[in-house]
Amino acid sequence: MRKTLDLPGAPLRLAPTTLALALLAAALNTACGGGGGGGSADSTTPPASSQPAAPAPVASAPASSPQAPEPVLELPPASTPVDLPGGSTTATPHLPAALQLPDGTDISKPGAPVRVVAATSSAVEGANTASLAIDGNAGTRWSSAQDDAAWIQFDFGAKTALGYLSLTWENAYGKEYALQGSDDGKTWYQIRYVTGGKGGTEEFFNLNANVRYVRLQGVARATQYGYSLFEVTFKSPGSDNSLPTMSTATVPFPTDGAALAPAPAVQPPLETVQFTLPDGTLVTRFGMMGRSRHGRERGEDWNEIGFGVNDTVDAAGKPQDKGPGAYLNFVANYFKNRTWGVEFIDNSRVAGVTKPTIVVNQYFQQAQKGGGHSFFRRFDEPGVTGYGWMSPGDLLDDSTYTAGFKDVAACPVVPKPPQNTLLTPNSGYNGVKGANDGCSVVLDNVPAYRDLSANADGVMVPNGKTIASRALKAGDAIEFTGSFFSTRAAMDAIGDSGAVRYYTNDVTYVVGTGLRPWYGVQPRLMNAPLPEETLQGGTGSVSYDYADNGAFMFQQPNNQIGMQNMQRFVEGRRWIHTHMWTGDHNEPGNDRNTAAVQLQGPRFNQSTCFSCHIGNGRSLAPVAINQRLDTMGVRTAALDANGRQIPHPVYGVAAQMNARSMATGALQDWGTSVRVASFDVHTVKLADGTTVELSKPRVAFDGPTPAAFSLRSAQPMIGMGLLEAVSDADILARVRPTPDADGVKGIANFVFDPETGAVRLGRYGWKASKVSLRHQAAAAALQDMSVTSPVYPNRDCLSGKCTPSKVEKGLSEDDLTLISRYLALLAVPAQRSVASGFPKGVTPLPDLDVNPAQVATGAQVFQANRCTACHVASMKTGNGSEFAELRNQLIKPYTDLLLHDMGPDLADGFVEGQASGTMWRTSALWGIGYTERVAGGAGKVGYLHDGRARTLTEAILWHGGEATTSRQRFEALSKADRDALLAFLKSL
Repeated sequence: MRKTLDLPGAPLRLAPTTLALALLAAALNTACGGGGGGGSADSTTPPASSQPAAPAPVASAPASSPQAPEPVLELPPASTPVDLPGGSTTATPHLPAALQLPDGTDISKPGAPVRVVAATSSAVEGANTASLAIDGNAGTRWSSAQDDAAWIQFDFGAKTALGYLSLTWENAYGKEYALQGSDDGKTWYQIRYVTGGKGGTEEFFNLNANVRYVRLQGVARATQYGYSLFEVTFKSPGSDNSLPTMSTATVPFPTDGAALAPAPAVQPPLETVQFTLPDGTLVTRFGMMGRSRHGRERGEDWNEIGFGVNDTVDAAGKPQDKGPGAYLNFVANYFKNRTWGVEFIDNSRVAGVTKPTIVVNQYFQQAQKGGGHSFFRRFDEPGVTGYGWMSPGDLLDDSTYTAGFKDVAACPVVPKPPQNTLLTPNSGYNGVKGANDGCSVVLDNVPAYRDLSANADGVMVPNGKTIASRALKAGDAIEFTGSFFSTRAAMDAIGDSGAVRYYTNDVTYVVGTGLRPWYGVQPRLMNAPLPEETLQGGTGSVSYDYADNGAFMFQQPNNQIGMQNMQRFVEGRRWIHTHMWTGDHNEPGNDRNTAAVQLQGPRFNQSTCFSCHIGNGRSLAPVAINQRLDTMGVRTAALDANGRQIPHPVYGVAAQMNARSMATGALQDWGTSVRVASFDVHTVKLADGTTVELSKPRVAFDGPTPAAFSLRSAQPMIGMGLLEAVSDADILARVRPTPDADGVKGIANFVFDPETGAVRLGRYGWKASKVSLRHQAAAAALQDMSVTSPVYPNRDCLSGKCTPSKVEKGLSEDDLTLISRYLALLAVPAQRSVASGFPKGVTPLPDLDVNPAQVATGAQVFQANRCTACHVASMKTGNGSEFAELRNQLIKPYTDLLLHDMGPDLADGFVEGQASGTMWRTSALWGIGYTERVAGGAGKVGYLHDGRARTLTEAILWHGGEATTSRQRFEALSKADRDALLAFLKSL
């Protein structure tokens, strides 16, 4: 007997025609949706305006069943905007060298108190004069008038070396203020700038000041009262408050690639995701994870004209947005027992098979209730929009399903199958070859459905005819979704107190081929495989997003990720989101990662990878004077006697702008911040008369200014595994020994592997100075978070002098491997260049509201401008990756991974191997159209290495050097062609 795979409360029901089953499905309807009104759930009876239902497969569900609890709705974490300065549009100059501590200042002993001779201030409140802030009495205070610009000034009587300052605020404290120094009390220079002041006691270490006067200049009060300070104290420079200079050594690079290490021998992949049995049976394996909602549930109810509520427009028909769905975000403790594997055994390519079957096995980490499968979109029902499936198929043991009504998880844990063979290669269950047990499912038909025609509103509705059920055939596109239906007892048995039910991904399986990224077509966003030309990340590309979850588009796994690799992926993601001091996860509801507690050193930029790679994307851009650039990286160097760049004696290889007490964990200010000092602005006029303002940030250091430095934005993490899978030979084949007719050349960078010393091709980082994902991850951990690893075992490596025998607590080998593998498996969104089948009257989601003709024209303009001379449109990965998912993929990264001279306007003067100060590695463009969506509400992100470009137009207009001719072609474009080019870029 044919059996449904429905479970109590599951969104997995057929549309039976019998009254009893219709009532059953209606009873279950309330448990399957979660607010998906207007037909978001499966509908068992057509609306009054539609035609009679066609016969559907017979269901064997009982006449009644208890409702199952809804999955926990895990809302996406809120973006926390960065605290930007709100003060002057011009910055006070930072302390010049003449007002900093002279070389040789003795800091061998702890700092001693420094006496203030006199204190003065702007207008005060009552008798609370400035002198009361330095009288040593914690019960008296200086209190200013209610003026944001109020100030207090301290005179030491003569030029005095200062290393430390402490401010003890009364409840009325400064939210934003500057600390300034002067020799004459007239000309002031900035020592520190504070945004987001917290009050209480605020300490400032490593003042590096040699001045007579210090002034606290208010910018913004935290309360309606004036500023109020109990005490202000100073200390001389000393071992407890000032940074010593360190001995540094040159970071070596090979002179060329003559000794380039050969590619390692090809090894079997970590996990096989697809293979063919001797008789031609195709076996596809993939991983799933728990999700909160379904793939077509956006934040608004949507229905076609005449078929229910349509919240995508307001009463006036104007588009409105009630917020995103909850499909691509990650459920609480996603890394803990919430992934599983699925196996499709497909005999459609076997010789002689005329009625193909697909056997489906699932491999969970805990016992499950039977069922939980759905196949085929319920596209013939106008009332089904947000979710709904036809759900044919044969559950091989009905009792595993009915046991679920008694809250029994009748499907035991089945061990993962071996590589390249079935778990039961010569047998099966009840005569079904390949089926593991009674919880397996057999799909052998495309179910009957009602034929559709357009009604008066243009809505496709049933027309009274029936399209009969038929056998599967090669090429059929099957939408599949599984479900996680466990029990409290089963979860408790594995020590997991979390939820017992989740939804999961909606995937498209093409019979005889495998998984393919999908998009929604008419009617009602029915799934269809995306055209091959849209698959920027190959067949692992991320499908179109109909849940309005664009902020999560850079966090998705490879579309065909293996069942075991999915668990590796989520465990790696946990590390990316882990605070490297507290071990806390930056998304609520997740267990603490105890292995990460106190891994971080005393000075760092950020405490999580995610804090710089906003949404796995770019850093926040420099947008305000005095903005601290700690979500970016600043590489620093001094010059040795021969003029060669070596790590800076104070900052090392990079400025680490935040600090904390290793004893208490309290954050501290040690004067290592880099800030926006000003913006250089000029205007470019395009051929059609359009003017574009270009703005470039200039930076200033709280401490000494290095001889060479480079401001670096974090780059998107997506597709990095695919780039690693491109062979060295393929990249080197694009090197041009001489410039072409447009002046484009392109050279490779070569780097010593930090672990083996072998010469390898550089492919990561702004100047291609990292050889592998492992190298890139370890370098970022050290330079940006002060966390060591097996690659860089101690913080001496920040000076260029790694001490081989010294191992400091840090990431373990397993931890670094998880991070590297997570990065490798992060997928690239499919190009949004084809129109989606949004229903009549429903406003398209902005991310998917595309003009295919304009995008196609833009692609032609991109090619005609020869942007592809550097931004190579396509390449193929090799077969050397440890991941089968990444092998032999045709990808479209729009980079050649080579260095190009970009001219003086983009130069930073920083040298890394073959990369001179004007050279940059071509940035990949895939995903660039999602830049702002991924950043969410965290703040503005920018383009190019220092985030200077606020728009893609600005980014193009900054191109010089080898890109000059292409830029000039862009400047000469008509507005229509320019708009088309930008539409093409935004589709990527």
